[in-house]
Amino acid sequence: MRSEQQMMDLILDFAREDERVRLVTLEGSRTNKNISKDSFQDYDISYFVTDLDSFKASDGWLDIFGERLIMQKPEDMELFPPELGNWFSYLMLFTDGNRIDLTLIPVAEVDEYFKKSDGLVEVLLDKDGLVKEEVFPTDRKYWIKKPTAREFDDCCNEYWWVSTYIVKGLVRREILYAIDHLNIHVRPNLLRMMSWKIGREKGFDFSLGKNYKSINQYLPKEDWEMLLSTYDDSSYASMWRALFTCHQLFRKYSKSVAEAFGFPYPDYDEAISNYTLKIYESLKEM
Repeated sequence: MRSEQQMMDLILDFAREDERVRLVTLEGSRTNKNISKDSFQDYDISYFVTDLDSFKASDGWLDIFGERLIMQKPEDMELFPPELGNWFSYLMLFTDGNRIDLTLIPVAEVDEYFKKSDGLVEVLLDKDGLVKEEVFPTDRKYWIKKPTAREFDDCCNEYWWVSTYIVKGLVRREILYAIDHLNIHVRPNLLRMMSWKIGREKGFDFSLGKNYKSINQYLPKEDWEMLLSTYDDSSYASMWRALFTCHQLFRKYSKSVAEAFGFPYPDYDEAISNYTLKIYESLKEM
């Protein structure tokens, strides 16, 4: 596998030699000092260019970056609508395992780019002094945020309300429906509540990572193992267990957060818990 230095030299040498490229930035995990480096980190690169269409006319110029295993051009796809407006991106995985996510941006949209930025940006090359202020990469946007009383209640309400959809799916024997509601709505709100408790104890000046990937470092072992058990959705029985385990964890963490911040604890926890248990018990009698 080519080294980081080799990849960065390749990316910057191309930009220096091509007059159409005026500014180069690096984004994402490689700019984040709080993340350990590994070989799977992408090179998230943006080229600010004067003639975007000339690049799009052919993919041949990309060969300089190496032999590709696969490439995706999101803005050139029909099934998945583009999200970047005038920007155009190339997601490339190379045979040596390196990956470059390269985005072409019209040079006139420099200011718009920094407005949209999540803060994890490093300027690598600026031929024309387009960036007027010094840029320091920060993951502040992803730090755990202290909840308001309204946000706390919204999280509780969404969790308990959507949990009834899981019950409905399980009763109807529509397991994919139930799984989706657990994965997309219920468990994410459990993780959010857990993060608020962690923030209250450890401070609101750090991130748990994308998809809460570092949350295990801050949870008691027993709670971490319980959380992992909720990912077993291979049967109706395991889905019921996952739902009840989520309820147990959510109740524990939401009560702790409510007490810590002086928030009122919602009474619909008891109401929905009783509703769920009653339906579950009625199925056992059938």
